[in-house]
Amino acid sequence: MTPRTALLQTLEQLDALDPDHLPVVPLDAYFTGNDQEESIAPNQWEFGRPPIRELYARFQAIAARPDVQGVYVGLHQDWGMALEDDTEWPAAENIHILTSADEPTVLSWLDGLESDGASAGWPYGQHAAAPVPTEGFQVFSVFWD
Repeated sequence: MTPRTALLQTLEQLDALDPDHLPVVPLDAYFTGNDQEESIAPNQWEFGRPPIRELYARFQAIAARPDVQGVYVGLHQDWGMALEDDTEWPAAENIHILTSADEPTVLSWLDGLESDGASAGWPYGQHAAAPVPTEGFQVFSVFWD
């Protein structure tokens, strides 16, 4: 099974579990095998956003920090279009960081990613299978556009 196929199967299961909220998947599940530059932050690609491999590496480094519980990818409402086109990777909307760090610190981690910032919480509501931050941690959602 390819990483894309595994991701799509997971997304279908998550959508069936909670169709009212956008699915959230672990960082590696989204980026492993993904070489489609326009699958995340497409409006910033070629306008300052680093290549997808670098974006992945930057968020892997954030995930490895001791003050980070985890990093997850929130899917875009149109992720299902990838089910109809076997050349497309499911579209992502944002990156969620579960951390004990404060907002200025989180924003400093995003330098050079051409994001529009990060805000506390789940922007479209929390999916039923989304991770729950442990005590002292909260969710920051990195967004573009």
